[in-house]
Amino acid sequence: MKTLVKTFTVAALIAVSTFAMAAEGPVSKSEKANVNLSTADFALEHYVAVTTEGESVGVEQLFAADFSQKVQSANAQTYSREAVIKSLKKQKGEHLNCVVSTDIIEESADYMVAKVTLKFENFIKTDLVTLEREGNNWKVSKSINSYK
Repeated sequence: MKTLVKTFTVAALIAVSTFAMAAEGPVSKSEKANVNLSTADFALEHYVAVTTEGESVGVEQLFAADFSQKVQSANAQTYSREAVIKSLKKQKGEHLNCVVSTDIIEESADYMVAKVTLKFENFIKTDLVTLEREGNNWKVSKSINSYK
């Protein structure tokens, strides 16, 4: 009799916990992952991870609402925030085969300009990244790329 009561109790606990989890509903990855962008250095580090290591967590959180990316070439092109985020999400998990270096060009309490250099085997990509403080977080507001 005690075994039967224990069995029903365990079954009831499993059922209740299953229903409780189902009632909460699924949580998207973007809701689960909250990237720490409390400093310009953290935001820059995350930007480098997103652009070179295929990191996709917190991509939307990283870019300012008015973000734009310019690519300097014979026919200069400008990309919107949505286009860049879409492209970066497609590159999820892809690591670029390059050597990365970062240099802080200018920094203040609410603003930072950094130079991110990606050295590939046959060319160099230079990315001038502007970061701005928005509330308690830092966001990437502009990116200008050039190639040598």
